[in-house]
Amino acid sequence: RAEYELERLGPIHFTYCGKKFRRTDLELVNQRGLILQCSWWEPVERVEESLPCIVFLHGNSSARLEGLNQLSVSLGYGMTLFAFDFSGSGQSDGDYVSLGFWEREDLATVIAHLRALGTVSTIALWGRSMGAVTALLHSSHDPSIACIISDSAFADLTQLAEELVQKAKQSGLTVPGFVVSIAIRMIRSSVLKTAHFKLEDVAPIKDIDCAFVPALFVAGSDDDFVMPHHSKQIHDKYAGDKNLVIVDGDHNSPRPRFLYDSAAIFLQNYANISPALFLPGADAFNCGLPPWIHTGSYGLNLADLGLNVNDMPDLQNAENLGTTADRSQRVQDTLHNVFSANGVRRPTTESHNSNSDNSCSFPEPPTVRPPPPPAPQRQREDDTNPISDAIRVRPSQSTSERLL
Repeated sequence: RAEYELERLGPIHFTYCGKKFRRTDLELVNQRGLILQCSWWEPVERVEESLPCIVFLHGNSSARLEGLNQLSVSLGYGMTLFAFDFSGSGQSDGDYVSLGFWEREDLATVIAHLRALGTVSTIALWGRSMGAVTALLHSSHDPSIACIISDSAFADLTQLAEELVQKAKQSGLTVPGFVVSIAIRMIRSSVLKTAHFKLEDVAPIKDIDCAFVPALFVAGSDDDFVMPHHSKQIHDKYAGDKNLVIVDGDHNSPRPRFLYDSAAIFLQNYANISPALFLPGADAFNCGLPPWIHTGSYGLNLADLGLNVNDMPDLQNAENLGTTADRSQRVQDTLHNVFSANGVRRPTTESHNSNSDNSCSFPEPPTVRPPPPPAPQRQREDDTNPISDAIRVRPSQSTSERLL
């Protein structure tokens, strides 16, 4: 779980391209009675009474802080930006995330609030990972959404779980087929018991053949957590206007300039933005910086500005949001635990760093246990259940994170 101070969202008032903007922090209550912590960036003086709005949807192990990357393109091209912490994430109420199932309820609460205000013309959704899945699940039943940008969505949660298990097999474990089936069944059971949803219900690909909201799909070419073929599967089946962009990087890499430029054009075309709202000199990418650090020039980077990422806590901490390589490895370690508990032989060569407090140790068992009887035994409800550990909120020195 991402932890952060409110100050990390930047100044409440700031100027960008000569125009004054403000951030309003507010709370909304979802249908389950959980409080959602939200922030809305908009101009102090509106050229038009109703403005288009981007709702940014963060990924797993992340928070609304991730939406700072979208501020420059949003405000510079005449839109407002609304970001919030999903229930179970950041500073919002809740103990668990559901990778899209309950999050779509949070999104419906936000959209209902924005539409009731009368100051929002069109609504676009920009989601990353879990947020992208949420956008797809919602938009397939809400054709009034102007457009969506889906970055690194998975097609089907069950498929993703099976691929993670397969990845554990490829790392050197000898995993019999019946153990894979048991592992998936245990995951399904634990998720249903603790977070109250079924894996099969988080599958955006099921309904997208009836979705007609214009969509821009994005995937990282080196993403080994939610691999690019998920976005390709969704894109191929999607019924509405669509485009697929493959960018360099992995699941959590910063996105390049050309993607932000493409997103700006996409939003102009589908979110009904008046050219009169564009800010002179606005840069959709802004060197990856929030708008209160305006570069004022195309193509600069941090070094050109005399800045260092280690001297800029906003940027440095943002790099620790989402499904980082370390968190992805912990998911694999959890799967190793599951397989070890079922008697699967682990390779003798250590492939994990044991210096971390969160590293796992898997001693080589003397023999492989025989297969369990056909009737599966009910799992004990104790703290040693490896699957329960995988979905439980686990505190660490710097942040509380979900491992699944």
